[in-house]
Amino acid sequence: MAAYLTIKWAEGPAVPPPQHPPSKIVFIPDGSTFQQVAALLEREHLIKSRSAFVLLGRSQSADRKIRAGEYELNAGMAPAEILAKLLSGQVVLHPVTIPEGLTMAQIADMIAQQGLADREELMRLVKDRAFIASLGIKAETLEGYLYPDTYKFPKAVKAKDVVTAMVEHLRQVYGPDLQLRAQELNMTQHEVLTLASVIEKETGATGEREEISAVFHNRLKKRIPLQSDPTVIYGLPAFDGNIRKKDLSNPSPYNTYRVPGLPPGPIANPGIQAIRAALFPSNSRALYFVSKNDGTHQFSGTLAEHNQAVEKYQKRPFRRLAHPRT
Repeated sequence: MAAYLTIKWAEGPAVPPPQHPPSKIVFIPDGSTFQQVAALLEREHLIKSRSAFVLLGRSQSADRKIRAGEYELNAGMAPAEILAKLLSGQVVLHPVTIPEGLTMAQIADMIAQQGLADREELMRLVKDRAFIASLGIKAETLEGYLYPDTYKFPKAVKAKDVVTAMVEHLRQVYGPDLQLRAQELNMTQHEVLTLASVIEKETGATGEREEISAVFHNRLKKRIPLQSDPTVIYGLPAFDGNIRKKDLSNPSPYNTYRVPGLPPGPIANPGIQAIRAALFPSNSRALYFVSKNDGTHQFSGTLAEHNQAVEKYQKRPFRRLAHPRT
């Protein structure tokens, strides 16, 4: 009778549920034995008896079946409930939002800063030819293939799982309709993502992506260099925020002032709007555009019109600043 009562006592929650005990986040390290897990739960006062919990685990062959990670538990849960949650791997997931237009290095920084995965391992994987090929991608790196969106990952997630999730999401977004459109334009997916990444870096203004795309498509057809500053910046070993005249002569394959056609690969990771813009440009015949310094651009069809726009939006305002009226 005493043994029976002891077992029934141990099977109950550490704190009566009506008291609404607060939840705790408990981290179970990778490789933990069930004995270690039971000891951890006992220290956190989530179970009454480590020994009883170990016996419960043995009855379900739980040893080495518990997934590492963070679990949200409370002392009002019965040991059987806690065990069920551990065995099902219901770990706490942390949301991370990847904005459009980040490079793979910036994405690795963001994920590492949130303590989700190791930056060095992430950077190694996105450049690992064998790993890239295993994902069915023919590219030197995964730049452009890490789809920007909000993801939910557990703490200490494997870098491989993070990268695979982002690449798989791109595969879902880049569906049959977009693949068919790319075939109509005689463009590979790599070329679409490359052009989309340039469009993404050139503008964030709603409604301008298709116009920017048209300029680049028109230039490609006429074999005019794209002359895109973001591609030049991507090819620089270091960039301090100011692009200089000498940078436009940098002998980089990403220097679209010197090298005609698209750069060899994406310069960032574009979102769906930029991808669709690359595939569905506007009907504009423009060949030039210049910033209006308000987040939008002035588009021109001839060099003369472009020079006038440069004078109006770039040179004249700076002269006013240099010689303010008194």
